[in-house]
Order: sequence, then structure tokens, then C-alpha cells
Amino acid sequence: MTDRILDPNTWFDAYREAYASVYKAQQEAFKAVERFARVQYAVAGDYLESGLAQAHAAFGAKTPVELLSKQAEFSGQLGEKLRARAEEFTSLASETQGTFAKVLTEFTTKAAASTRKAA
Repeated sequence: MTDRILDPNTWFDAYREAYASVYKAQQEAFKAVERFARVQYAVAGDYLESGLAQAHAAFGAKTPVELLSKQAEFSGQLGEKLRARAEEFTSLASETQGTFAKVLTEFTTKAAASTRKAA
């Protein structure tokens, strides 16, 4: 019968190594969620600014023609802001996809290396 000495450091190192990729993936996920939330918050702010500007224009317009021209101007500005936010969202999504692909690649290489090492 062989006596094995339990070494807790070996266990901790094994768990740390096994879950390092998961921990990194969680960190990247939280960063991505935060960035997506900031973009959504900015979009909500753009809508709020546009609504307030249209309300001010409605109360300050002297003629219906002036009101319609102001509303058209504000709608155009909102459209441009939303287009810029959509581009920002698209670039954010592609960056996030690239980051997760990188994390997954690192995870698979580490798993393959540890499998080769164990065999």
C-alpha cells in the first residue's frame, strides 16, 4: 500500500489553473456588459435630449411652419446620433467577439497542453 501525502498547495494550484480561463472569461463578460450598458445609457440620453428639445420648440414656436422646421431639424440630429451609436454598438460587438474568441483559444490551448501533459 502506498502512502500519499496530501499537499493542499498542489490542489489549489490545480484548481487555480483549471479555473483561470473561466475567471478571465467572466471578467471579459462583465466588461462587455458594462460597455453595452453605457452605450444603451447614451442612446437613452440622446432620446431624452431630443424629446426635451422638441418640447422646448413646441412651446417656443411662433408659427406652425417654424415648429415643423425645428422638429425636422431635431429629428435629423437624432437620426445622426443614433447612426453614430449604431456604429459604436457594432464596433463594440465585434471587439467583444474577438476578445471572447481569444479567451476561448487560450482556454483550448491550455486544456490541450494539460491533456498532453497528463497522458
